Amino acid sequence: MLSLHTFPNATLWHSTFSSSSTTFTRLGSTRVKMSSELLPIPENRVVVSVGAAGVDFLAAVAAYPKPDDKIRSTSLMVQGGGNAGNTLTCASRLGLSPRLVSKVADDSQGKTILKELEADGVDTSFLVVAEGGNSPFTYIIVDDQTKTRTCIHTPGYPPMQPEELSSSTLVSLLDGARIVYFDGRWHETALVVAKEKRMNSREYHSINGLLLLQAIRKNIPILVEAERVREGQDDLLELADYAVCSAKFPLAWTGAPSVPSALVSMLLRLPKLKFVIVTLGEDGCLMLERSVEEHPQEEEIDVDRLLELLKQKKDDQPTFPTYISSSVAKLRANGIGTVTGRLLVGTAEKIPPSEVIDSTGAGDAFIGAVLYSICANMPVEKMLPFAALVAAACCRAMGARSGLPQRTDPRLASFLSRGDPSLVK
Repeated sequence: MLSLHTFPNATLWHSTFSSSSTTFTRLGSTRVKMSSELLPIPENRVVVSVGAAGVDFLAAVAAYPKPDDKIRSTSLMVQGGGNAGNTLTCASRLGLSPRLVSKVADDSQGKTILKELEADGVDTSFLVVAEGGNSPFTYIIVDDQTKTRTCIHTPGYPPMQPEELSSSTLVSLLDGARIVYFDGRWHETALVVAKEKRMNSREYHSINGLLLLQAIRKNIPILVEAERVREGQDDLLELADYAVCSAKFPLAWTGAPSVPSALVSMLLRLPKLKFVIVTLGEDGCLMLERSVEEHPQEEEIDVDRLLELLKQKKDDQPTFPTYISSSVAKLRANGIGTVTGRLLVGTAEKIPPSEVIDSTGAGDAFIGAVLYSICANMPVEKMLPFAALVAAACCRAMGARSGLPQRTDPRLASFLSRGDPSLVK
């Protein structure tokens, strides 16, 4: 019979407090004893990324303006942005060693982008700085009433060209890399054919393609962020080991009638993919993990029905993130096919409304935590709540980076510290 699993109680805490060198994580009336000693930083911790780095101009307003309105902001902030820039900032604060390939101009905004990334420990030596042009920037309107944000993006110019990243630079870039992460951006801005590399009878005409070629030759895992359908994205996804998607992407890319069936479609269309995660904001996330072993006696179940069963098992009381998992089964999507794996529902942290400031960059923070989890060989059962917790921290401050936690943050103690499984009443 198909079984459902919930996350161990030791991660569902209501408060964390310390006594001398010991941290106690409270579970209602129960305390879980934890050491204050941090786990070692992953030995293989180099993350390479090609993607966007820019400047965000954030203006918070009491309510989103109507057409032709004139309103005043309640607060203003200028901060580094861009999916890859934010994600690598998060990864660096958690203890990884990120290297970023991107392009900025030699304007004041470009200098700000570099300065912020370097201050957070991101290796910017592979960034291209153009003479003239403009660096990428985004105007972001943060609605204090609805806690939503509206982004108006201006791409950088001139776009990055493949010849700006030489073969020798690629070798240096990927030296010691544990994982490569693409945010998908440069397929829109760097598709001018300047170099051609052939692999498996396929041609790749971009910076991403050149890096893919080297990453696959070195057998380095690839994580692709799929925010929306983009030109050239299929080339990345076909070679990805992991994918993290926005809520809208799976349906748009597959044409499937539901998100669970879309995830089945993605694993069938992308045989290299080990797991795919779709982030759902305050509703948490949904993950489909492929099983590497086939068991003929595994139960077959409709994936949409399975999701409903998992939701029925969800406890709405815990404040902190948790997960619910099915056992490995043959997951059927009607009219699409069947894949062997398990479905996991991850919950989001329930943040008190008074603490929610801005959701800008929450998805980038989630991916940053996923990258850390992969480098640390963290099981997915631990990875999903960890990533949700890091994303929630991001929402408690203005902008994509202000709220990103350091690895010493006590809120992360149950994930990054040595724990004692004994319970102390």
